[in-house]
Amino acid sequence: MILEKRRVSVAEAMAKLPRPNGDRYVTVLEHGTLDIEIYAPRGHDPQKPHTRDEVYFVVQGRGEFRNGGKLERFGPGDVLFVPALEDHRFESFTQDLVVWVMFYGPEGGEAAMGAAP
Repeated sequence: MILEKRRVSVAEAMAKLPRPNGDRYVTVLEHGTLDIEIYAPRGHDPQKPHTRDEVYFVVQGRGEFRNGGKLERFGPGDVLFVPALEDHRFESFTQDLVVWVMFYGPEGGEAAMGAAP
């Protein structure tokens, strides 16, 4: 856990990538149900649906984002929300793609707790 940190820069986070096993993401801050990662896929995005709600903040790069059945273009500064268990991935993206990823809430997402969609 990285409880003592309350600030991290993109440069600090990117210095941890790729991880020794080749992964292109790393958790940089944690607090309660909140996990913040940096993610910088290269070539393709092998993601599978996650068990919690998540938000992506695009730092750099452009491409298309598949979110359930919808495909949308994205670029720097965009924010992308994905509900828990939804199929999603970055597609046709530039090789400089970097996003902050924030996972939060309960397993199954807020919808599983009866929160409004």
